[in-house]
Parts: sequence; structure tokens; C-alpha cells
Amino acid sequence: MRRVLVKAFIALSITAIGMLGADNSIGTWQWNTQKSKSTPPDKNPFTYLKLVNEAIDGGAKTTVTGQRQNGNQVNSGRTVKYDGREYPVNAGDWDTVSMKQIDDNTFTYEEKKTGGKYHTTGQILISSDGKTMTFTIKVTDAEGKPLTVIRVFDRQ
Repeated sequence: MRRVLVKAFIALSITAIGMLGADNSIGTWQWNTQKSKSTPPDKNPFTYLKLVNEAIDGGAKTTVTGQRQNGNQVNSGRTVKYDGREYPVNAGDWDTVSMKQIDDNTFTYEEKKTGGKYHTTGQILISSDGKTMTFTIKVTDAEGKPLTVIRVFDRQ
């Protein structure tokens, strides 16, 4: 009986540790244009966006595909750990990104352009049912103008 209890305790502990490190952003996400918005409202440059998040040790690799309103294709990506450190990215407006995972469903991040005005802070929140991911973003654009963006994505 003692062995069975010890084995059950070990199994439960391993499961609990695995759950504490969960990342519910992993998967494929499609941008929901109807639920997304920006202030000022005319600052939405996209017609389509898809994110694919893959787990890496302590973070995620994100691949972004889509299309801008001017017809240009979007094909970019980044690999970042959730340790709050800056990681280099080749994303046009910004060249570094840092992220922290608060819990399974909540992340904070910052993007900026070294030597430039572009700066973004944001929060990513995944719904409790895991079907919706919402980015709430505060931006200072390359011209130094403020912008607030809410991007909603649906799990595919």
C-alpha cells in the first residue's frame, strides 16, 4: 500500500509540475478582424494575419503570415524566451522584443527600435476556454504618435 501511495504522489507531482509550465498560446491563430480595433481607427494596415506558435525551451517560435491593405505579403517570425530579456528580430518597425509569461494564459511583451521612436508594450491574454487570444497593445509609432490596438485571434 505504501508503494502505491508513493507512486501516486510522484505521478501527481510530475503532472502538477508539467501544468505549471503550460503555454496556452501554442498553436495556430487566425486574426478576427470583426473583434479587433485600433485608435485611431484608420491605423489598421492588415487584411489578413495568421500566427503559428511553436514551443521552444522556455519560450516560443512565432511565424506570422498575412497581407497588408496595400497588397504586400507579411512573412516574418521570431523566437523569444519568456525571461524578459531582449531578443533581436527582423520585423521592420522594431528590432528587439522581450516577453514574460505571467501564467498559462497571460503574457507581457515589449518591442522597440534601437535608436528610433517605435516602442510597443502589450499584454496577451488567452481566454479560459483557450479559443481566443487577445493582444492589447500601446504603441508609439515611428513618427512618435501614440496608438492603441486590440487584436483578437481565434484558435484554428
